[in-house]
Amino acid sequence: MKLLTTLITFAITAATSFAADEEKDFKHLLNGKDTTGWHLRKDKGHNAWKVEEGILKNELKKGEHGTDLVCDTKHSNFTVRYEFQVPDGSNSGFYLRGRHEIQILGDFKSGKASKVGNGGIYNLKEPSEFASKPAGEWQTVEATIIDNKITVTLNGKKIHDNVECNAGTGGQLDNNVKEPGPILLQGDHGTVWFRNIRVKELPATK
Repeated sequence: MKLLTTLITFAITAATSFAADEEKDFKHLLNGKDTTGWHLRKDKGHNAWKVEEGILKNELKKGEHGTDLVCDTKHSNFTVRYEFQVPDGSNSGFYLRGRHEIQILGDFKSGKASKVGNGGIYNLKEPSEFASKPAGEWQTVEATIIDNKITVTLNGKKIHDNVECNAGTGGQLDNNVKEPGPILLQGDHGTVWFRNIRVKELPATK
């Protein structure tokens, strides 16, 4: 019994260690209390962003328009991890460097991947497979951008692998695609919740 207990303790410790290693060098961009470290994009629409119980929420009524939320910090090459949740049909987006949109869409019922569907690099490249979860479930994303290439894993499935993206995908902050830029959360189309947004800086390439 003592040996079994020791082995279980070892396994738990090892699992915790591996999890910590996987999160090494990632910096959280949300403090779980308010939107400190972020600012509103100067855009039409009203501010519907709020933080409740550690969750960043943008809740819009049907036909209502909000505005985008922009991180104060800029990033060049990086990996970002985040979780989001959307109702059926709701539309949002997560912009890398404020220029390249990873689409967020409540499209589980469609069962079909598309360039403008959930996980698509908006209007450029559809996911390699359909990976959306139903409304009301948290979805996980890991996205890496190095120079002009984007890799994305949605809900544990790699849906983009080093996709070239040489221009803004629409709705971008500017067209300076070779320069560092901020994370931008699209907030003008529909309800979306975010949590656990964290970024890891990657070295510059030669």
